[in-house]
Amino acid sequence: MENNKRQTSEPSAESFSYFEDVGALVGAIAPDTIVSRTFLKRDGTHFIIFGFAPGQELSEHTSARAAILYFVRGHARLTLGETTTVAGPGTMAYMEPNLPHSVYAESETVMLLTMVERNAG
Repeated sequence: MENNKRQTSEPSAESFSYFEDVGALVGAIAPDTIVSRTFLKRDGTHFIIFGFAPGQELSEHTSARAAILYFVRGHARLTLGETTTVAGPGTMAYMEPNLPHSVYAESETVMLLTMVERNAG
C-alpha cells in the first residue's frame, strides 16, 4: 500500500515552491530604506523581493544575468536602457543581460526580481 502512495501523481515537497503572497515577504519598509531579501534559489534562478520607501532609488547599473522585474504594489519610475516609464502593480519587464537600468520609487513600492542564469548552448 505504501508503495502505491509514492507512485501517485502528487508532487513531492522538493518539486515545487509555493508562496501565497510574495509581497508580504518584504516585511516592514522603514522610511528612507530599501529592503531586499533573496527568498528562493533554484537551478540558477534567484528570486529576490525588494521593498522601497518613497523616494528611494536603485541607481543605474547592469547585471550579467537576464532578469525579470515584476511590480507587486506601488509606483516607480523605471529606466530600461534609454527608455523611462512608470511601473505600477502588475507591470512586468524582461531585461537581457548587461542592459543599464534603474528604479526610483514614487511611492512605497514592492518589486519581485527574478534573475535567470542562462545555460550555454
